[in-house]
Amino acid sequence: MNFVSPLFLWYFVPVVLLAVLATPRGWRNGVVAVASLVFYAAGAGPTTLLLLGSMALNYMVGMLLEADRSRLSAGDRRVVLAGAIAVNLAALVIWKYAGFLTEQANALASLFGGGVQVAQIALPIGISFYTFHHISYLVDIHRGERKAARNPVAFIAYIAMFPQLVAGPIVRYREIADQLPQKRYHRLDDFAAGFPRFALGLTKKVIVADQLGPVVAACFDTASPQMTSGIAWLGAIAYTLQLYFDFSGYSDMAIGLGRMLGFRLPENFARPYSSVTITEFWRRWHMSLSRWFRDYVYIPLGGNKHGEAKTYRNLAVVFVLTGFWHGANWTFLVWGLFHGALLVVERGFGLRASPEVPIHRLLRRIGTMLLVVVGWVFFRAPDLGKAFVMLGHMIVPDFAGLGDVVGPTLSNQRTLVLLLALLIVLMPARHATGRFLESARTRPAVALRAAVMILGLPYAAILLASGTFSPFLYYQF
Repeated sequence: MNFVSPLFLWYFVPVVLLAVLATPRGWRNGVVAVASLVFYAAGAGPTTLLLLGSMALNYMVGMLLEADRSRLSAGDRRVVLAGAIAVNLAALVIWKYAGFLTEQANALASLFGGGVQVAQIALPIGISFYTFHHISYLVDIHRGERKAARNPVAFIAYIAMFPQLVAGPIVRYREIADQLPQKRYHRLDDFAAGFPRFALGLTKKVIVADQLGPVVAACFDTASPQMTSGIAWLGAIAYTLQLYFDFSGYSDMAIGLGRMLGFRLPENFARPYSSVTITEFWRRWHMSLSRWFRDYVYIPLGGNKHGEAKTYRNLAVVFVLTGFWHGANWTFLVWGLFHGALLVVERGFGLRASPEVPIHRLLRRIGTMLLVVVGWVFFRAPDLGKAFVMLGHMIVPDFAGLGDVVGPTLSNQRTLVLLLALLIVLMPARHATGRFLESARTRPAVALRAAVMILGLPYAAILLASGTFSPFLYYQF
């Protein structure tokens, strides 16, 4: 079930919100849990069994890991934790990467006249996200940072909560454990705060991201012999904007829905394209993923506490994993290594801090933005060959125009959307929305809420009614 489908927006969400309002506080986690499983099953089909099995296993393991209640020794609990994490990761590897791994094995075997059967396994929706939720749950309990969820309904509500189940934000257990008790207070103010945030996300997705989608597709689908500098740059810039408005729009919708259900989900974006360094970019882009890798990979590996060489190694490990977490393709690995290398360079040359001189800060921001755009070419391209062809045309200008296929996709409306989107992301970093829209009481905040509700939301609804929408980009991860 798509967040921007009429079925979800006009039937599922109203029914769930009315049920949450109508039921006693002690039953609301049950409403969220049941609704979330229905939501997931509607899109995942038989692979829902994998989610249910994972939740059952991790719920039981969580009980074993809680030091105050467990009969296991500290050493045994470490073994149980390691085993449970291994099982979670094994499921992720099998269902997400088996096809890629067997494809590489087949390519290698073919060099010696052999062959390997390539696995064809359907990717379960949201497996990357709920796997990380499970690992967070187990590690936080083992560290003693939170108690295990004794109520299975509350545990299901955490793992399967439909606003964040399919594409995040990645909610660490420590961030939501205190919100899971059945008797938590839920006010109508939550609806008043959450709905404008949800409407903002819907507007960003439908009015901006979906309008840029055909332009991006035409550019990246252009055959290499017909590729030009204009097509390459247009595709890279349009995708940079499409991905941000699509994914941040989803995050806004998820946070808004979570708030209407009585949960406060973590922020996921903070104007990442206003960053002055790549280090800052990763503090602003997909923040829940960055925090997860920091807390459960980078710091356990030693972080930056054991010399520069090991710090660089830890960064490399994190960004190899970050790349492959996004998908089973060499393009994602190169994208991860590209960003990891940039972070190493910034650290090695002392470039992580923002310059104090305004002109230097502006130049660094432009440079950072260009590097991010280059990285997105690897992220979006179907293969490395296509990525390098596009980057070659971006570096060496040819002034050949947009061609007969790409040119017509850039209608006046899409050109206007692209320019407005570019203007929005290039504004100073302090002009952010998100929580400002959700809770600020200043006149600009009220004006922004009014604009979203009076102008953006009705127009988005008209586009949806006409069938002008597409799945979120991060659904594939």
